[in-house]
Amino acid sequence: QAFSCIDQNQDGIITKADLKETYWQLGKTNVSDEELEEMLKEGKGPINFTVFLTLFGEKLNGTDPEESILNAFKVFDPAGTGTVNKDKFKQLLLTQADKFSPEEVEQMFAVMPIDVSGNIDYKSLCYTITHGDEKE
Repeated sequence: QAFSCIDQNQDGIITKADLKETYWQLGKTNVSDEELEEMLKEGKGPINFTVFLTLFGEKLNGTDPEESILNAFKVFDPAGTGTVNKDKFKQLLLTQADKFSPEEVEQMFAVMPIDVSGNIDYKSLCYTITHGDEKE
């Protein structure tokens, strides 16, 4: 969704014009061409969706220490098993705070480590969030 919002002309590539328009829509009208060009240089070529995900992941990697994320999950795991029940977690995501849509929950579950009993291995998930996926 973020990529689609930034790719203003929907051509599959984020350009300087796309970035400028995005900033303008956010109320920041004084972004220089040099600043925009520096942002684009981080992609080392055209910024398509794959490059965007890589850049986004690099920026997010380590934003919260792994221990902080683990502690957030431990609230839902009083027994200290290292897992949370998928169905209970889904209910929380759909009904609490910044509610997820059912589609967002399913997208998230598609990339989560879930065992045959329907439990999310949140320790593995936290590792992936903070260190990246082993497959990448």
